[in-house]
Amino acid sequence: MTYLTKYIPNTITLSNLLSGCFGIVAATRGDLEMAAYFIWIAALLDFADGLVARALKAYSSIGGDLDSLADMVSFGVLPSFIMFGLIESALEVKGTWIPYLAFVIAAFSALRLAIFNVDTRQTDKFIGLPTPSSALLISALPLGTLPWFQMLIASPGFLIILALVDAYLLVASIELLAFKFKNYSWADNQLKYIFMILSIILFVLLRSVAIPVVLVLYIIVSVIVSTKSTRDPTTE
Repeated sequence: MTYLTKYIPNTITLSNLLSGCFGIVAATRGDLEMAAYFIWIAALLDFADGLVARALKAYSSIGGDLDSLADMVSFGVLPSFIMFGLIESALEVKGTWIPYLAFVIAAFSALRLAIFNVDTRQTDKFIGLPTPSSALLISALPLGTLPWFQMLIASPGFLIILALVDAYLLVASIELLAFKFKNYSWADNQLKYIFMILSIILFVLLRSVAIPVVLVLYIIVSVIVSTKSTRDPTTE
C-alpha cells in the first residue's frame, strides 16, 4: 500500500463532512430540497469510505473517530436544520421557540454515535436507528411531491412528533438489521433479499416518499429477524 493510498478512505469521509456543511448552508438559505440532496450525497460517501477502506485494507486509528464526526454533521446537524426550516414554514405564528425542537435530532444523534463507538454488541447488528437512516428519513420530507404527503409536512404537529420519534429511535434498545452478509444464499438471507426487492419496488412507485415507508419496513423486518434469532437455538 502506497503512502497516499492509506489516506483515501479518510478523504472520502471528509467529503462526507463537507457535504453536510454545504447542506447546512443550503438549509439556512431556505433551499431545503438542495439540503436534502446533500444528505443523499453524504450517505453515498459514508457507504463508500468503509467499502474503500476494506478494499484497500487502508485502516487508520483515526478513521472511526473521523467517521463519527462527519456523521454528526451530515446526519445529525444537517437534518435538524432541515426539520427546523420545515417546522418554521408550517407554523402560522412566526418567531416562536417551537422550531428549535428540531435540534433534538442533533442531540440524540450525538448520543447515538457516542454509544455506538463503545458498544461492542453492534458489530453485526444495530441497536437503535443508525444516523444515516434517520437523516434519510428527514431528507424525504422536502422532496415529497405527492399531495397527501405535502399535507402531512404542512402540519407542524406532525413534524414535531416525527422529530421526537426519530430522536427516540436513535437511542432506543431495538435491534435493527445490519446488511452484512456472511454468505449470499437465499435460505440464510431470505428476509434481507425480500426487503431489498420490496424497497426497490417502493422507490419506483413512490420515489422519495418511499423512504419513510422503507424505514418502517426495515424496522419490521429487523424485529422479525431478531425474534427468529432469539428463538433459534442454533443461531450463533
